[in-house]
Amino acid sequence: MTQHNKNNKVVTHTDPLKADFRNFLFVLWSHLGLGAPTKVQYDIAHFLQHGGRRRIIEAFRGVGKSWITAAYVLWLLYCNPEERILVVSASKDRADSFSVFVKRLINEVPILKPLKSKDGQRDSNVAFDVGTSSPHQAPSVRSVGINGQLTGGRATRIIADDVEVPKNSLTHMQRQKLAESVKEFDAVLVPSGEITYLGTPQTEESLYNELCSRGYIARIWTARYPSAKLQEAHGDKLAPYIREELKKNPSLATSCFGRGEPIEPSRFHDLDLLEREASYGRSGFSMQFMLDTSFSDMDKHPLKLSDFIVFNCDNEVAPIKLSWAASVNQVCNDIPCVGMGQDRWHRPLFISQEFKPYQGIVMAIDPSGSGSDELSYAVIGMLNGYLYLLDCQGLQGGYADDNLEKLAKIAKQYKVNEILVEKNFGDGMFTKLLTPFLVRIHPCTTTEVSHSTQKERRIIDTLEPVLNQHRLVVNEALIRRDQENYNQYSSDVSHNYQLFYQMSRITKDRGSLRKDDRLDSLAMAVAYWVETMDKDTQTILNEARETALDEALELFQTQVFGMSPTSLSWVN
Repeated sequence: MTQHNKNNKVVTHTDPLKADFRNFLFVLWSHLGLGAPTKVQYDIAHFLQHGGRRRIIEAFRGVGKSWITAAYVLWLLYCNPEERILVVSASKDRADSFSVFVKRLINEVPILKPLKSKDGQRDSNVAFDVGTSSPHQAPSVRSVGINGQLTGGRATRIIADDVEVPKNSLTHMQRQKLAESVKEFDAVLVPSGEITYLGTPQTEESLYNELCSRGYIARIWTARYPSAKLQEAHGDKLAPYIREELKKNPSLATSCFGRGEPIEPSRFHDLDLLEREASYGRSGFSMQFMLDTSFSDMDKHPLKLSDFIVFNCDNEVAPIKLSWAASVNQVCNDIPCVGMGQDRWHRPLFISQEFKPYQGIVMAIDPSGSGSDELSYAVIGMLNGYLYLLDCQGLQGGYADDNLEKLAKIAKQYKVNEILVEKNFGDGMFTKLLTPFLVRIHPCTTTEVSHSTQKERRIIDTLEPVLNQHRLVVNEALIRRDQENYNQYSSDVSHNYQLFYQMSRITKDRGSLRKDDRLDSLAMAVAYWVETMDKDTQTILNEARETALDEALELFQTQVFGMSPTSLSWVN
């Protein structure tokens, strides 16, 4: 192996550990009791050594890319103690964990003992020098969060370990901010320095996709051998090891009943991956384990947030007519949007000055709140063919009395006329539990609803026509509340519980969503009103005006003649 030292002279290593990072990785893995690295791990190691100055490693969750890269940092310092390495992660804690792991291995692995910090050198967990390095303004290894102080020291290598997480990439504005933050790397990097990104895409508009347009070379390692369509989507990004194996045996992409053979069957066998797919949902598995962010077929995700009308809804009255428009002037740039691509919220182009009470308000409840599922509800009011989504939330705790009482109080708050309960759970038990609370707090009609068709298709078939006609109005306050993690889920899964994340990611594939409780309750409430909405909105509006005119005429005649027109028998 040839390498440049600090005087820019070419150095040829005869030490096999310095000549090939894979040899060093084998020794380190043996010390950790991990056995020999897998073929995929060796392939990642080779790319780390030879992949160019700006590269991206995208690999499925659990393959060990962070551990391999920690070993790579040690190897760099083993080969050249003058390296200055900056480790950046989405959070400082994550970055610090990386540097602590590196420092611990220096202290424990015999061949790395010369790198141990000496007296007078920096020796903290988040910034330390290696023992054989010369004095320098920057430490040998420093860790920082992506929103921390990146500048203030120079780096020969930057390791960006999972800088993209759901918490900082869910909305369009968050993704823009992240894309700007990583540009600071160039202000820290020395000339001819190296930047390595490690990560798993968290969104269809992943930062890693954008970096490829900035000159980065990406390599992708999927959990299963990808289908021909996915091979085409990944193109040259697909790891050479996977391409070579598929070239030798194309049936690897179609085995396991078309799912594709696991790439690391000794660690992630077919059943294990099936369990993970059931947990993550099909689209989540596709992104997290197959690294598929293409989603080029827009019909695959038919429910668009841009088809909503965003409005500050009142609990009792609504305008008799609203008009949707796709104009730039109607785009809500001040509201967080988790939609895919250029999907954005839109405010109405026209709002009628006349308001009337809702013709009815229903509340739909999906009582599936067991385990990690939520007991969810949606409240929708209807007026003149427009549906007003007033509220939709998820409750933890299942059938607890607190939840049952809260549902009854919400029904009273919105003056709900009828409550719909999905019957599929407990064969009507939930309705029996809820009824005493309704009798005491808000007596109203309760109807049980049964479903027998595939859930994903039923939800899409219900919501898509209504959204395409722009008949669904959403309360602006609800959009903002949906962004709040009020049930205190961990940051890596909280987005799965958001109503509008579920809506924009659902497909007709079975199990496409990890969680769908809130979306299911919304679809139930919308389905209730679909028959009423079959009538043309303008016809309903005309009928409403005629009714209002008749009422005004009756009032006028009563005031003039002292009696209503129906009692004026002499008129005929």
